[in-house]
Amino acid sequence: MTGLSAPRALIFDWDNTLVDTWGVITTCYNVTLGHFGMSSWTEAQTRERAHKSLRDTFPTLFGDRWEEARTIFFRTFDAVHLERLRPKDGAEAMLDVLSSRGLYLAVVSNKTGSALRKETAHLGWDRFFGRIVGATDAPYDKPAPDPVMMALQPAALAAGEHVWFVGDTAIDLECAHNTGCVPVLLRDDTPTAHEFVTYPPRLHVRNCHALLALI
Repeated sequence: MTGLSAPRALIFDWDNTLVDTWGVITTCYNVTLGHFGMSSWTEAQTRERAHKSLRDTFPTLFGDRWEEARTIFFRTFDAVHLERLRPKDGAEAMLDVLSSRGLYLAVVSNKTGSALRKETAHLGWDRFFGRIVGATDAPYDKPAPDPVMMALQPAALAAGEHVWFVGDTAIDLECAHNTGCVPVLLRDDTPTAHEFVTYPPRLHVRNCHALLALI
């Protein structure tokens, strides 16, 4: 942690940071795309494209029928997301230890807030978090600062170097930079030299075990 102090708070992305949901997300996109006669996506394509919230991406994808597309997406999602929810290895143990140390923990995700809170409750992980903020909970979604400010309110903390924002995608790093938090990339793959030029991570950890060991 050269040049960094230990955090007082950690904000986590949810999908594919703490839980593995790319398969579910890909299924939901493909059912929706198929309804409109559009080509399906591979999981790799979903990983590249599905980072912003639906209210930010669906008008571009589906034009003036985006609300119809949203209905189809969520109908599919509601049918499968809880039964196919899979925690990332070491995530629950990490959250338990960090919480027991008195660190403030929160979630900021671009998954719709109601679905996000169903998933955290389903796993019994809502006990770890001071606030769970999803898409449409704040006036603007990640990477805007609004959901981060909302997530920190219960702890009366301002965003800054004492807050680590942990996520697996470029939009998480952008959100960290936009709020002055420490951007932490959590994923197995090492970043390439040109991957995060505009919003680089300050730290890269391969998994939850490595993050816990670092703190």
